Amino acid sequence: MYYTDVTKSRQGFLLNSCIKHLIIRIICITFYSKIIREDKLLNKVKIGVIGVGHLGRFHSLNYAQLPDAELIGIYDVDKERADAVAKEASTKSFESIDELLEQVDGVSIAVPTDLHFKVAQQVLNKSIPCLIEKPIAQNLEEADTLINLARQNNTFIQVGHIERFNPAFRALSEFDIRPMFIESHRLSPFNPRGTEVAVVLDLMIHDIDIVLHLVKSPVKSIDASGVAVVSDTADIANARIHFENGCVANLTASRISQKKMRKMRMFQKDTYVTVDFLQKISEIYRLESSDGKSDMILGEIGVGEKKKKVAYYRPQIPEGDGLYMELTAFINSITGSKAEGVPGEAARSALDIAISILKQMEK
Repeated sequence: MYYTDVTKSRQGFLLNSCIKHLIIRIICITFYSKIIREDKLLNKVKIGVIGVGHLGRFHSLNYAQLPDAELIGIYDVDKERADAVAKEASTKSFESIDELLEQVDGVSIAVPTDLHFKVAQQVLNKSIPCLIEKPIAQNLEEADTLINLARQNNTFIQVGHIERFNPAFRALSEFDIRPMFIESHRLSPFNPRGTEVAVVLDLMIHDIDIVLHLVKSPVKSIDASGVAVVSDTADIANARIHFENGCVANLTASRISQKKMRKMRMFQKDTYVTVDFLQKISEIYRLESSDGKSDMILGEIGVGEKKKKVAYYRPQIPEGDGLYMELTAFINSITGSKAEGVPGEAARSALDIAISILKQMEK
């Protein structure tokens, strides 16, 4: 009887001891998990969005999903719209831009183009980096003022030339692309949104930026024409850009098409490249003397020593939505880990060509 009581007592003691240790362990894990969560939260980049119309809403929703960003809040002159998007993105709607700027490390500016300059000035004067939706500004004077203001306040501007981050375009990074002739078609059905500027600044500027990024040569001359069909500014336009290195880019943009199209074709010695920005597909056709790592050999041309194989490549498309990757690049630039976004200077160059095209259209 005594032995049984002692055994039970020991068993009870051991059980209580195990329970106590388990409770202590759970408390420690919970405590340290909280510290880790708080540390991660403290290290997140605090972000705001100014202007939550069509594009600003997508900025807000994407920031809410970025692991290294904390969406502090949004601002829009339309308070009802701001409240609705804030609820959708699980964040706060602010009463003023100044109030928002007091709490953030960086902002997206997605207001109409004619307000880019005013809002960006307000942000840069507080030494806060900003991602401005394209185009950077209405004119070169405004663009230069913003770029200089960023330098003076030891901060930076990036601009939303989103096609740089399109998975189909990023898939070309492993290939040597040096085009000598480029043809692009960017067509879209009519939408009243964006008609405050000509189609050159609304749509074509995407392709202008891509072309300037690929063709690292000064522009020699520009020929262009365009027509205003349903709005007060050109709704369809074509531009032919000649570069000093001999490359020619033929760009067409329309916002009165029956269907969407966002394609670019590039030609260079022994290589033809096609990029479908809409379907997110890239294809490369290349003449090769020896077997490479192509996906398929389509045939052969030439004879004897001049015989070459027609190799077909379809690069693997990297993961990541264009806007998500663009915002990630902006966050990385703020933290200093990487600088992958489109800088204000590059956006200024694209705007310069776009304005030159508009001037040619007026002749």
